[in-house]
Amino acid sequence: MWYEILPSFCIIVVATAFPGYALYGIHKLVFNNAFRRGTDERWDRMMYQRDMRLTNNPYLCNGLETIPDE
Repeated sequence: MWYEILPSFCIIVVATAFPGYALYGIHKLVFNNAFRRGTDERWDRMMYQRDMRLTNNPYLCNGLETIPDE
């Protein structure tokens, strides 16, 4: 019958979805933030380095209050 394919289907869906959901936990443990910030493009790398330089945490929202008044 048609329902005999359900166990195989569930195994395949879980096996393909697991890496994406596992990365959430891995990033939470390693970086203390669940979101990955991509640095594939040059602009993204520059913004990452700027945020790291200004606040020592590139995942916090940075505003004008984080820029020193020199």
